[in-house]
Amino acid sequence: MEQQHPHMGASGLAVALLVNVLFAANVIAMKVVVDATSPLWSIAARMGVVALVCAPWFRLPRGRVKVIAAYGVLNGGLFLLLMNLALHLATNVGALAIVGQLSVPFSLLLGAVVLKERLSPARGVGVALAIIGVLVLGFDPRIAGELPAVLVMAGAAMVWGGAALIQRRLGGIGVMTIQAWNGLMGLVMLAPFAAMFEADKFGRLFAMPMPAMGWFAFTSLGSTVLGQGALAWLLQRHPINAVMPLMLAAPVLATCFSALYFHSPITAMMALGGGITLVGVAIIAKVK
Repeated sequence: MEQQHPHMGASGLAVALLVNVLFAANVIAMKVVVDATSPLWSIAARMGVVALVCAPWFRLPRGRVKVIAAYGVLNGGLFLLLMNLALHLATNVGALAIVGQLSVPFSLLLGAVVLKERLSPARGVGVALAIIGVLVLGFDPRIAGELPAVLVMAGAAMVWGGAALIQRRLGGIGVMTIQAWNGLMGLVMLAPFAAMFEADKFGRLFAMPMPAMGWFAFTSLGSTVLGQGALAWLLQRHPINAVMPLMLAAPVLATCFSALYFHSPITAMMALGGGITLVGVAIIAKVK
């Protein structure tokens, strides 16, 4: 396993920023693709593309096949399934982006309990501010009608937090190998369910309009291969309590991106919560 570094340099922070931007834009991509196709087939096809692109790097890591397979089932299968279902149910994409960040405190809690990682007092203040900002965003009245989607998204966040913890045990395994397993396990898990429950919707994959096709390419290659690969690279080199709080910038960016793309207004409460979150993230990034 590679040596862990508790503090990020400029390169690590740049990678974290890239991951946030990719994950934020991916909320738009997944919503557009799900609406143009179906929840199950869209994610099964996405993971099939990931598996195909990453196939040259597929390996059987000695002694850790079960661990990497479990990661693929959680991250490439169950998490994305729940997220797609939430997007299918939702009309307020920004609200889901906010709720999805429950994965950050969940993963930090697991890191503290299981891996015995601790938060410094200053970084703890940053984490607290970031979480408070997310909670303020969640008080937007438009979220009230999104309860079913919110609950499904909260479940997805819990699964993602668990997958992030497992991912910490994959140190020394190439990022592209991890993504190959991610794609394979997601495809194997989701394709049978898509065939059973959405058999009549398979043809929609080949009838997507060009904008949806572009977003499908982005969610498959930009968000999954590059974004999740970059996150894996960070988690192999830094503790969870240094990496995951920085991901709290994603819901703020996702809220802004979705407001611009779907022409939904940004309220004063959303702006306030977003500002608090960014202050918290800035503190986390600056603490040594």
